Amino acid sequence: MGKRFYVITRDLHLYIGLFLSPFVLIFAVSVFLLVHPQRSQQEKRPPDRTASDLPVSVEIERLSGREQVAALRPALKAMGVEGEVDFIRRIPKENRIVFPVRLPGHETIVDLNLVQRTAAISDRATGLADAVVHLHKMPGPHNVSVRGNSTYIRFWRWLADITTYGLFFLTFSGLYLWVVLRAERRIGLALLCAGAVSFFGLVYGISR
Repeated sequence: MGKRFYVITRDLHLYIGLFLSPFVLIFAVSVFLLVHPQRSQQEKRPPDRTASDLPVSVEIERLSGREQVAALRPALKAMGVEGEVDFIRRIPKENRIVFPVRLPGHETIVDLNLVQRTAAISDRATGLADAVVHLHKMPGPHNVSVRGNSTYIRFWRWLADITTYGLFFLTFSGLYLWVVLRAERRIGLALLCAGAVSFFGLVYGISR
């Protein structure tokens, strides 16, 4: 029983690690890009296109969160705009709302006039680096009432959860395999202690 459990754990550790490696690589690269961000120049420019006679209602301005995003979907479909609504900025005096709609590597800014039912639409490519960072931060802790309003972000949330659970398994199965392999115990213990000291030392330094 013990040998069979060891073999199954070892194989699962290998195959799950191989499956998760692309996702771990994406998170690792995105952390590097977050720590070393590139300056982006976002200059104002005229809209690329306009849309009129959109299926919108002034009632949208009174809604909030997911309900407001859901009410905007018919208008977005009429504009041919897809993606995750990042946030919504209201301009009540002008009966306008402005919001970005994002896909990895692409951003669309929509300036929607609720009374005239028209929209000024600006599109721009944000690049691969921004796409990776966007996936790392989404759905994220900000604007929780809005986050996950697109299909791809909801799917990405599932993948992120699976990656997290997989890393938990890799950690505990790795510790188990290390304990079983007696020849590796000494060097493994030294590396484990070095990692723990580095982590808690960093936490202590930051919290002072």
